Amino acid sequence: MATKVGKITHYYDHIGVAIVKLSKTLKVGDKIKISGHNNEFIQNVNSLQFDHKSIKSAKTGSSVGLKVDNPVKDNDIVFKMD
Repeated sequence: MATKVGKITHYYDHIGVAIVKLSKTLKVGDKIKISGHNNEFIQNVNSLQFDHKSIKSAKTGSSVGLKVDNPVKDNDIVFKMD
């Protein structure tokens, strides 16, 4: 089962970091699936950043930086795997 937790709003390809606008909380250690534009993959959340500082969790409504294993595109959907 997967729950939508946010949407990609920007991707920095040179550093492999996506900006995610969260609709639910997300924390380091969560398993997520990123889906969209004929691309889908599952990964663990190994690091989150807010305002260039590492954080352990982020609340609903936050925009956070997330290191991703594969390239993503704007408007890709982020799901938390249960």
